[in-house]
Amino acid sequence: MDAASLIAKACKARDDSLAEVTPPLAALPDPLPKNVMPIFKDVLTEEEIRITSYDVPELLKAIRDKVYSCETVTKAFLRRAALAQKLTNCITELLPARAIARAKYLDTLDKPLGPLHGLPISVKEHHGMADCETNGGYVAWIGEPRTGHCTVNDVFYEAGCVFYARTTQPQSVMHLETSTNIYGVTTNPWNTDLTSGGSSGGESALVACRGSILGIGGDIGGSIRCPAANTGVYGFKPTPGRMGKQGSHAVVAGQEGISPTEGPLSTSRAGLDIFMSTYLSYEPWVKDNYLVPLPWRSVTLPPKLKIAVLWDDGIVRPHPPITRALKEVKAKLEAAGMEIVNWVPEGHDECWNLTQALYYEDGGKALENLITKGGEKMLPLTEWLVKGNDNVKYRTVEDVMALKVKRNEYRARYNDLWLSTGKSDSHPVDAILCPAGPGAAPPLGNAKYWSYTSQWNMLEYPGAVFPVSKVDQTIDAEEADYVPRNSQDKFNWELYKRERYVDAPVSLQVVTRRWEDEKCLAVLAEVEKAMGRA
Repeated sequence: MDAASLIAKACKARDDSLAEVTPPLAALPDPLPKNVMPIFKDVLTEEEIRITSYDVPELLKAIRDKVYSCETVTKAFLRRAALAQKLTNCITELLPARAIARAKYLDTLDKPLGPLHGLPISVKEHHGMADCETNGGYVAWIGEPRTGHCTVNDVFYEAGCVFYARTTQPQSVMHLETSTNIYGVTTNPWNTDLTSGGSSGGESALVACRGSILGIGGDIGGSIRCPAANTGVYGFKPTPGRMGKQGSHAVVAGQEGISPTEGPLSTSRAGLDIFMSTYLSYEPWVKDNYLVPLPWRSVTLPPKLKIAVLWDDGIVRPHPPITRALKEVKAKLEAAGMEIVNWVPEGHDECWNLTQALYYEDGGKALENLITKGGEKMLPLTEWLVKGNDNVKYRTVEDVMALKVKRNEYRARYNDLWLSTGKSDSHPVDAILCPAGPGAAPPLGNAKYWSYTSQWNMLEYPGAVFPVSKVDQTIDAEEADYVPRNSQDKFNWELYKRERYVDAPVSLQVVTRRWEDEKCLAVLAEVEKAMGRA
């Protein structure tokens, strides 16, 4: 079967799954506005709006209290997800029959099946699901039999959730945007000229639209945090080794120079906490014995938090809205009594060079072969990462070993840098507050700077993204006299024109040291408390 026929087959399967959702959705405005968010209240019923407006803890309580049946909740999220697909192109497949059957079964039980009883959870498509085809964004994988099932899904299923939606990712699952030759481009619901991010961009668009309030993404260079930041939702990248990855479909499954990890995107910080604590309460390391047997722990924070602010990585300067957000949050943290210091970055350019090299130790050969096999073209952002890059080349075993020595040396140096912040008072910083990207969501086709997230992937530091504000057309002015430092900085700086970023969310990131996942979310809770959030 040729590429066009395979693509038509995959799109038909998606469209057929959407057509199963009842009652059918009303006709949409033509043309659609750039900000599609107001459309939901015009199309969905009041009850559907109410159900999908809960955050995770509130919806779980409403189900437990039998305010709503699992079936009613599932149908509401199926319709909202179907509408989100029509507005942003974020779905590869809905699972109406399977989800409703599961919900009906849960409604027959005398007591909750588990802590997530009846909660709809969406899943990034390349995290394999039993009895579902997984193409991972590659034409060559369309129609191939897939029996693998992501073990993370098994845990949440045992906890009582309802799987109902599978979401888009980019070709190669290695863009900070979401586009494939199969499904096209996933857009940002706040401004469809902008990207929803990648690689978990389908999840971020769906969660932003509240077609999901808790979803499973994956992160190897920012693929949870970048899309969460772009659409103004919450995202968390755990330390690799806390969450399973068996059953996720990848081109180079044995690549461990930079370890990927699954993690949550949610409409609330509480959703991140519930996701992690629930997953680890099931002791997943028994089945996935490569995981560290480390339960989700309670954390006692210091009486006075010490937070470092990374204003700029020294390579690409963040756009004015990001700097403004850092200043605003810093002021609120200081007003709450926290100690704030400046983080002086070290070697972030070296880290990015090593990261790119370790992503593609084979020079991208396996990826190129799969794209060729499918008869599809290599998309521009794939080509930019794999082809237009001196760091990506075929390496010998000795070369790869040398890279990993350099990686480990860099990790040790950065740990020393972190510890050095406690030389004067024996209190190293508790966390870093930093950008999640060099700007708000880029215009489509322009997400070419990863280091505000990928830095922490190579170091294996956990990171949580949270929304702060939106680009303000009145105060986030361009700086016409800024002289860029280098070509990357110039490219990024020239992207910033306020009129491009109307309604674009502005988000930030909290980062802690390796294995301090619980502390990361606990610090985020204190940051949001200082910001006046519950």
